[in-house]
Amino acid sequence: MTADVFIRERPDQLATGPRTLALFPGQGSQRPGMAAWITDYPVAEEVFRRADDILGIPLTQLCVDGTAEQLRATDVAQPAIVATSLALSAVRAQQGLTPAAVAGHSLGEFTALAVAGALDEDTVLRLVRRRGELMAEVSRRYDGAMSAVIGLAAEQVDALCVQVTSGVVGVANYNQPTQTVVSGAAGAVADLEELARAAGAAKVVRLRVAGAFHSPLMGEIAEEFGAELDRSELHAPRIPLLSAVTADYVTDPTEIRALLRGQLLAPVRWVETVQRAAADGYDELVELGPGQVLTGFSRRIVPDLGSTAISTPAQSG
Repeated sequence: MTADVFIRERPDQLATGPRTLALFPGQGSQRPGMAAWITDYPVAEEVFRRADDILGIPLTQLCVDGTAEQLRATDVAQPAIVATSLALSAVRAQQGLTPAAVAGHSLGEFTALAVAGALDEDTVLRLVRRRGELMAEVSRRYDGAMSAVIGLAAEQVDALCVQVTSGVVGVANYNQPTQTVVSGAAGAVADLEELARAAGAAKVVRLRVAGAFHSPLMGEIAEEFGAELDRSELHAPRIPLLSAVTADYVTDPTEIRALLRGQLLAPVRWVETVQRAAADGYDELVELGPGQVLTGFSRRIVPDLGSTAISTPAQSG
């Protein structure tokens, strides 16, 4: 049976016009069976075939039949998510549906760069594989953690982080007006969780991730990853690219390299990014990748802005 790649949550407003902003998700969006649909779309199969060849790992098999545990490994999850998003983008492009601009959440910025023509897809796949390896290595050396604080304003969470003196902890993701993710040393994150509960947080959820991403604990790999970026050929994006590091557009390859290196330590400013998109007149956000996380975030940030998830069928059984 042919898989239905497109989940059209608002079919009457599905973006095909000139003001579509494509969104690409980051780590955590992976799920079993997220590429089970590709046999119905040769252009998508080609993306995965090339990824298998470039990376030297059975990425297609992992994205079709891999377990949740296998896909959780940082050095697998990152290329898996990017390849899935690139495959979906290839299908849309073949159908004549191209975005006016792009943005990505953390890892998703690499996909955005490929779709915008700033990096070729082969280079992006190599970079995210290496990024995942480096992040996994540093995570094994440090006892890091991440936690989502729900029900407090971001400013409150910022202030609570300052109060923690037991170790490094800070905001990693400004995902929604009242959902903020913190990252840092495990003990410091635990202390922050207690402060958040005492301050009236509706919920505090420890994330199932391998390390303290977007925190100073990632600092020691920034230089090595920066060297990988320096060896990679970058071009000015062919379409506008809205960075979630700065909530602003980037066009200069040197600036893009600096942002990709800096995002290892810097928070993801997703709230500001979506607000900027709305202010700039984009009338539809289209998420391309496994899951619908960014669609949910965006609807809570700017409820009147059309948001559509284009995902993949979940693996049954």
